Amino acid sequence: MVLTPSTMLKLGTAAPDFSLPDTTGKITSLADFSDKEVLLVVFMCNHCPYVIHLKSALAVFARDYESKGLAVVGINSNDVENYPDDSPEKMAQDVAEQGYGFPYLLDESQEVAKAYQAACTPDFFLFNKNRTLVYRGQFDGSRPKNNVPVTGKDLRHAVDVLLAGQPVAKEQVASMGCNIKWKPGNEPDYFG
Repeated sequence: MVLTPSTMLKLGTAAPDFSLPDTTGKITSLADFSDKEVLLVVFMCNHCPYVIHLKSALAVFARDYESKGLAVVGINSNDVENYPDDSPEKMAQDVAEQGYGFPYLLDESQEVAKAYQAACTPDFFLFNKNRTLVYRGQFDGSRPKNNVPVTGKDLRHAVDVLLAGQPVAKEQVASMGCNIKWKPGNEPDYFG
């Protein structure tokens, strides 16, 4: 595990398109969420302690906001060959155990992670109705073993403000987690 911060993709960036299979093989695309006011794209996986730390709260968060116009999509971009705990079978198990009400997609080529400049798990990207980036940052200040309760406070505030038609504050704290497990030779060049 390499502790990695989000790259903090430039606010105002258009949501990169994707078309990826979920845990049942059904293809889900960016366009499938066009009827939703707000879209949250979360790069996540099954085995990262930082994702494990908040995944039940993430499932609750998604349920809390679904009726208010928020769509959530989880994307696993890890190298499943070298990290079998992130395999599609384990993803399906995670969906069942956590009760995710949102699609959990596999980015096997890792091209979608690169398009979003995703760096860590979890990495959160919140887009407005026009699908421009308004928030990329932490779920909240809780981390494994820091004794801060998992509330989703930062992300909840961003979604609440956005749904109220207000601008989201530009001061945002980077998400932190395990690095995305890149396939050998597939590491992106946006890390400098």
